[in-house]
Amino acid sequence: MKKSFVMIAAMVGAGFSSAQSTITMFGVVDVGVSNYSSKSQDENSGTLANPFYLNQGTRTVNRMALSNGNYSSSRLGFRGSEDLGGGLAASFWLESSISPDDGATGVSSFQRRSTVSLSGPFGEVRLGRDYVPTAWNDIIFDPFGIVGVGRSLIFTALNTNTAAGSGGFGGDPNYNRASNSVGYFLPSTLGGFYGQAMYAINENNKYDPGTATPPGVSPSGATNPGPVATVRAGRYFGGRVGYKSGPLDVAFSYGNSTAGDSYYAGTTNSVKTMNLGASYDFGPAKLFGELSRSKSTRDYAVVPVLGGIPDVDQTGYLLGVTVPVGPGMIRAAYSQVKYDLNTPFSVARDPKANKLAIGYVHNLSKRTALYATVARISNKNGAALTVGGPAFFNDSTFTPKTSTGYDFGLRHSF
Repeated sequence: MKKSFVMIAAMVGAGFSSAQSTITMFGVVDVGVSNYSSKSQDENSGTLANPFYLNQGTRTVNRMALSNGNYSSSRLGFRGSEDLGGGLAASFWLESSISPDDGATGVSSFQRRSTVSLSGPFGEVRLGRDYVPTAWNDIIFDPFGIVGVGRSLIFTALNTNTAAGSGGFGGDPNYNRASNSVGYFLPSTLGGFYGQAMYAINENNKYDPGTATPPGVSPSGATNPGPVATVRAGRYFGGRVGYKSGPLDVAFSYGNSTAGDSYYAGTTNSVKTMNLGASYDFGPAKLFGELSRSKSTRDYAVVPVLGGIPDVDQTGYLLGVTVPVGPGMIRAAYSQVKYDLNTPFSVARDPKANKLAIGYVHNLSKRTALYATVARISNKNGAALTVGGPAFFNDSTFTPKTSTGYDFGLRHSF
């Protein structure tokens, strides 16, 4: 049940006047039964060196789980606003992830969103932790809203790094959200046009001159030229522009995230992402589409003789549809991603994967729904993406092949 509290603030001290504020508590409790299966296969065969090689077939890792957030991410939040007069308003939004399947995660942090903002005829200025511009296209133009086993393979691949680093594709910690950000949103009075810009501050120390930057300490205890306390890592900037009118919604976004850097090594690692998404509601069905491209790069102050670490590119696309059926809705999507490792002199094929997902949502009311989703990923050439749950069998003899899964659950919002 939504609880809204409208209160008149009692101002203390002379010169203060009363102002009207609203505070709302909201949330989602989404729990379901999920099953995940990841299968690897031995693709080796006899050779001249070992003509009697015995192929070992397949290895499968299964997991059954009582999961949460498969239709809508489970959460608990508080938001509020104050009318400042003259068309101005001050607002806050604090939102925390919760895990109703086991109760282990409660309101211990507000990492889903924690912002304060000032809005008016000029638009909105928002400060704090929030979604980055490129994440919105993944969310809005995916029929499954990037949750559950049906989520877009684009989102899965860019948050699961199979090519380099950690923390997402290319070690990007800011693919989905960014902390310490300053954002600006265009006003909603531009005839259907909308947009936003964001800059996230890295909050690292910067030394002048640069030679004063202290070296870090390597695992062996050496202090130079070991890892260095990062100077630029964590910085993000990006933007999104779009147009929405009637059944049409289309948007383009771009983001640049500094994933890591080292003064002594003279390197800076960046992940650049751009995507284009669109949807059109025909009435009997709503179509979705997204194109995405990300590049993980390492820039050098002095380029090594052999050229250094090559860039890694990742491209992907999604086609989806939702079809209203009585009180419910059918959802389906096909998505594909491909890595370009840019490895010179290599004859190996680049990793790629595709995914098919289909599901049904049955609305019991405006706030309560039953849902079911099934999905399957096919991996090729070393890609190792899963629908969720366990990773593939960890043995160099076996190559990741397919990942399948399903969700059955109940979602209630308040």
